Amino acid sequence: MKNSYLIKPLLSEHYPTVQYGKGVYLYDVNGKSYLDASSGAVTANIGHGVVEVIEAMKKQANDVSFVYRSQFTNVPAESLAQKVAELAPDDLNWSFFVNSGSEATETAMKIAIQHWQEKGMNKKTKVLSRWVSYHGITLGALSMSGHSSRRERLIPLLHDFPTIHPPYCYRCPYNKTVESCGYACAHELEMAIKRIGADQIAAFIAEPIIGAAGGAITPPPYYYKIIQEICERHNILFIADEVMTGFGRTGTWFAFEQWNIVPDIVALGKGMGAGYTAIAATLVSDRVMDPILKGSKLVMSGHTLSANPQSCATSLAVLNYLEQNNIIPTVFRKGQLLLSALQKLQSQYSFIGDIRGRGLLIGVEFVQDRQTKEPFPRKTAFTQMFIKKALTNGLLLYPAGSGLDGIHGDAIILSPPLTITEQEINDLINRLSRTCKEMKLELDKRGNMT
Repeated sequence: MKNSYLIKPLLSEHYPTVQYGKGVYLYDVNGKSYLDASSGAVTANIGHGVVEVIEAMKKQANDVSFVYRSQFTNVPAESLAQKVAELAPDDLNWSFFVNSGSEATETAMKIAIQHWQEKGMNKKTKVLSRWVSYHGITLGALSMSGHSSRRERLIPLLHDFPTIHPPYCYRCPYNKTVESCGYACAHELEMAIKRIGADQIAAFIAEPIIGAAGGAITPPPYYYKIIQEICERHNILFIADEVMTGFGRTGTWFAFEQWNIVPDIVALGKGMGAGYTAIAATLVSDRVMDPILKGSKLVMSGHTLSANPQSCATSLAVLNYLEQNNIIPTVFRKGQLLLSALQKLQSQYSFIGDIRGRGLLIGVEFVQDRQTKEPFPRKTAFTQMFIKKALTNGLLLYPAGSGLDGIHGDAIILSPPLTITEQEINDLINRLSRTCKEMKLELDKRGNMT
């Protein structure tokens, strides 16, 4: 094409043109292979070109692809809602299907506020969240996000919902260790509630593992037990943002299960459609739905393509594929293999500061000085440089923020399809090792290493 009028992430950047995908690999029009070590944007959970999903898509397209939700229900949507209810624990039974993770978290916010309105508690409209977090790019979702660099252009339009520090043990805001901190970052929520007033707060939202804003920041064992107890005591709903972690990414169907809690509302996306379709969901418990069912009987949210049969049939095929091929039980072991290989790289390259995560959601934080944890200067653009070098080596990585301010820090996320094999993990590490070696040579040349 002579001219491109497509608005790409960076208008001045040249991007390779993809031709096709198979398994964990993508191929461009020149035949070059790329190992999809990030599942795109932590999305392609079952890899590319899965025949069973493609056949389900064809079958549904032959029947009907779209109906409007206020005129019809449809079998794929009903079946998908039933399937998600079966997979989710406790009374998380109700699904509101949308098209993206941003829509899912924003719908979760709206349902939380409506829940209290239906109970006559109209002042409860705030949704508290954490700094170094990301819940989506629409204005409501961005208001809940503590992602400083993504907020800065739109601050006048946003609510000031981010309130407390993240559970960022590598850079503890209290300069303590897990053994000595007494879970101060969790107890901080109590003080925030007292300052604002529980009568003003509808919900608290958190990613079980912090993704794009923090590079797979993973809380210590009892963190969410404390958070949930504080929320329950103050009559505040707990929303788990599982857009990135849901449907097997961390080794269980839902990441929150690993902390032995059950949220009131869950936002889902990404792996729900695994890149085969645009679909997400807000999963709501019976206890949250109860006053709505007894009251207005209407959830005030909706989008033209919500619960369309084409996307729902596709998502159902993805979830069935995960279940029938017993993929999720293999995720923890694969994650351990990847983690072990990354730790070997860490011993070789001093710019690898921290490795963290669960299952096949692993974050790597880069530092200029491992002893002091000093980040690289922003002008170095370390993450962007690293990802570009990886691309030339046929390796796709996902950029992430890091640093307590969410601005001064560099990190990537490694999140290959859950179907990745041991041989493919070795290929991933070989390509990553090559990238690290080239990066060290570049840094030595620039004199950026201490």
